[in-house]
Amino acid sequence: MSHKAGFVSIIGKPNAGKSTLMNSLVGEKMSIITPKAQTTRHRIIGIVNDEEHQIVFSDTPGVIKPNYSLQESMMNFVQGSLIDADVILFVTDIHEKYDENDVIEKLRKTSSPVAILINKIDRSSEQEVREKIEFWKEKLNPDAVFAISALLNYGVEGILDYIKEKLPVHAPYYEKDELTDKNMRFFVAEMVREKIFKLYDKEIPYSTEVVITSYKEEPTITRIAGEIIVERDSQKNIIIGKAGSMIKKVGTYARQDIEEFIGGKVFLELFVKVIPDWRSKKNYLKQFGYED
Repeated sequence: MSHKAGFVSIIGKPNAGKSTLMNSLVGEKMSIITPKAQTTRHRIIGIVNDEEHQIVFSDTPGVIKPNYSLQESMMNFVQGSLIDADVILFVTDIHEKYDENDVIEKLRKTSSPVAILINKIDRSSEQEVREKIEFWKEKLNPDAVFAISALLNYGVEGILDYIKEKLPVHAPYYEKDELTDKNMRFFVAEMVREKIFKLYDKEIPYSTEVVITSYKEEPTITRIAGEIIVERDSQKNIIIGKAGSMIKKVGTYARQDIEEFIGGKVFLELFVKVIPDWRSKKNYLKQFGYED
């Protein structure tokens, strides 16, 4: 039998549950998950292999109207993933309201098969699910509709079967033992960023970037140093907290996750650096991997 391989783009609004779905499909924690919107900033690739298939998933930032350069770069990742996709999974929260917006227009124009994934059905009635399925069939005439709960892993198995059926005949794009196109530094930075999203309020997480400045594997321990970038001195004080209490918390929780991820002991050191208005400066966005 011929080998099949292709790119599957996961898109949707912030908080639709795309990252939870991605992790469920790949079977590994690839994308960070927090209750706050716009947690995913990059296009994160997760690769699933079996004997006859290679599925290259990409989890993209939630679709929004961009207000500054960082968000414009995030939306470019979404656009790029739509162009590459052999299959598009459009994830929507069952209670989400959709007007005629940009993303629906793009989905109407694409020649790739589009599957609608109505997520979080564990929080709704059967009647609501039926109505939502009809709504999407009418609005987009998709190739398929799935009612799922990514969090409970309900209905996810059928999505993989659907994708395999739709993939083009193609040799694998990546080595069979590869899980992602990102390196360890990227995932470590994401784990630190996840803790910032979970531990701080309001604007702080959105004004923050994490850069891993040093990653050294030694026989018994991995030594990691990182910088938490913020835009103002007042934010720096909040990140550090009284007598360093908050940054210590971030470091402790992140270190536990990193140790689990790499399966070994970690020494993690975090510093805070102020770069005024970094989210609107192209040179910094490029440095942080948001611009080609």
